[in-house]
Amino acid sequence: MTLRKKITWLILFSIAMGFMETVIVVYLRKLYYPDGFMFPLVTMDMGILKAEILREAATVIMLLAIGILSGKTASQKFAYFIFCFAIWDIFYYVFLKLLLDWPESLFTWDILFLIPVPWVGPVVAPCIVSLTMIVLTGCIVYLGEKGFVTKIKALEWLLFTAGSLIVILSFSLDTTKFISISPEQTTIPAVPSDYNWWLFWTGELIIILGIVIYLKRIKQEETGL
Repeated sequence: MTLRKKITWLILFSIAMGFMETVIVVYLRKLYYPDGFMFPLVTMDMGILKAEILREAATVIMLLAIGILSGKTASQKFAYFIFCFAIWDIFYYVFLKLLLDWPESLFTWDILFLIPVPWVGPVVAPCIVSLTMIVLTGCIVYLGEKGFVTKIKALEWLLFTAGSLIVILSFSLDTTKFISISPEQTTIPAVPSDYNWWLFWTGELIIILGIVIYLKRIKQEETGL
């Protein structure tokens, strides 16, 4: 299969997964938010909450699996995984806008993820992360097609991991303000107001630094400098 066909199928797969995710959320919002989604969040049945957590875990496994099956090297497998994740996440919001006319803006707050704790943030934040993933994927795939060795070294992995964890921290740092768990139910009584953009951009810049170091190293290895 040519690279163009592979990328096309990966995009179609990810868009389809994004649509499936959106439809599930449409059902949940019809059930819990008939007047429209907003904070503070209403009480969610623990059985449904557990099912949602498992569904999110299954989604990540599916995206990881398609990345592993599509790539030949470790860096390619990683690249295709984050690429599919990014396309899936972006089109999830595209379809929400088409089906529910939501979010009102890119700065509308949302529950982004539930594992291992709820992530809360404005919609634009995960979209920025997704675009960064697409850029990194483009770098790895392009260099691989040009014959470069695209292996990601320890320092670069460290920067990618550290940056990602800091971004996740920006989403989950204030979870205790929003969530309290009882044996019967989960409630999120607070309304989010201020997002920690400083923490988010610190993580993003560390990831970007990792991309720059990665590209510079590969160029140096190729030229022998």
